[in-house]
Amino acid sequence: MAEMTTRERIVAEADRLFYEWGYELTSFSDIADAVGISRGNFYYHFKNKDEILDAVIAKRMMSTSGMLEAWETQSDSPVDRIKSFILIVVTNRAQIIRHGCPVGTLCSELTKIGHPAQPQSNKLFALFRTWLSQQFVLLGHETNADSLAMQVLAFSQGTALVAQAFQDEHFIQREAERMCTWLDGIADEVRI
Repeated sequence: MAEMTTRERIVAEADRLFYEWGYELTSFSDIADAVGISRGNFYYHFKNKDEILDAVIAKRMMSTSGMLEAWETQSDSPVDRIKSFILIVVTNRAQIIRHGCPVGTLCSELTKIGHPAQPQSNKLFALFRTWLSQQFVLLGHETNADSLAMQVLAFSQGTALVAQAFQDEHFIQREAERMCTWLDGIADEVRI
């Protein structure tokens, strides 16, 4: 694997810090210190924090697209693909307990501060929504695919928020199992 460029390291550390601390609380200095570069070198790559935010959102879009493509190749079953989405809250439960959902927390923070990049960050949710809708169409639920996709999105965001509030990893596991059972029922409706 190729070594990361300074710019890539800046974006990776900014992504981590924006998730762990929030966009507003993360400074140029925090990111430069995490990367181990001077502020002058930092400004060579990014002129302001908004440029970094744009790069972080683009990075998240690319990694999310890659994850969805991987799920497509790993299974021919739309049920299994949707379950992969449902189970990301279980896979990432330790981070969710500490920091919430990376997509949800960023979108929420940018909305609260009225940041111009907020619509761009919402495209992460739109990417999930479109992909989930496609899976429900493949499952045979053309007429209510978008509604079902939104229900799965609401599950993931609600579970992340409540689990973080109560610091309860077991809640995440229980809710994911409940959601998978619900999904199996949705799949059975088509088979009948």
